[in-house]
Amino acid sequence: MKKFLFADLDDTLFQSLEKCAGRDDLEPAAVLKDGVACSFTTAGQRAMFEFMNDGMTIIPATARNQDAYGRVKIDFTSYAVINYGGVVLLPDGSADRSWLERMRPAMLAAQDGLAELGRLIDAYVEAAGQRSRTRIVEDYSIPFYLLIKDADKIAARLEPIEREVVRPWLEARGHDYFVHRNANNLAILPNALNKSHAVAYVTELLRAEHGAILTFGIGDSRSDARFMAACDYAIVPRGTQLAGVALEPL
Repeated sequence: MKKFLFADLDDTLFQSLEKCAGRDDLEPAAVLKDGVACSFTTAGQRAMFEFMNDGMTIIPATARNQDAYGRVKIDFTSYAVINYGGVVLLPDGSADRSWLERMRPAMLAAQDGLAELGRLIDAYVEAAGQRSRTRIVEDYSIPFYLLIKDADKIAARLEPIEREVVRPWLEARGHDYFVHRNANNLAILPNALNKSHAVAYVTELLRAEHGAILTFGIGDSRSDARFMAACDYAIVPRGTQLAGVALEPL
């Protein structure tokens, strides 16, 4: 029986230098647009990847868009789920057009709300004298979700943005959206956008190709839980947001 691992990337298979416990034995895993390394693997992560890759086909399931995904320096050979599930890449690297056209109407319907909330956040950030960056993540001319990062990488600054701007907007008129915050990432996403939907779609493609299969999911954040729950088995790295809410309190 063939085995497939759906894997979140950032903070699961690699992370930024600031999040690495030490500086020894690090290797670059992703680069910025200028080619400077921005994410790294530890020796333990590389050993884990080798262990998983030896018996399973690894399929990325990431919030990265295609440009950012293309700057990941790890070779994957099968499907990929990017844009938080908005785009499915085929093994040859091209977009699955059937999935793309399925997502397009719901994403276009959500873009006005994302743009409105983005303007409210920009106004709040300017008034507060902060340097947070707000942008709509898009690919293939489709807007997918709103992302806010603090320019100084001070993640605590995102909490008041969520509390004072995002949550009130969601309660007033944002019932078609949900919010996710982890470290220096604050994202507002349409309800129709979720890694779990794309993972389920790819799983059916794999079953059509191979018959009975076994699926695994690995991820670090609460937002990964739904796609991991759709798999036969789930793997949670120690010390992550998801471990903190699902395992450590037990």
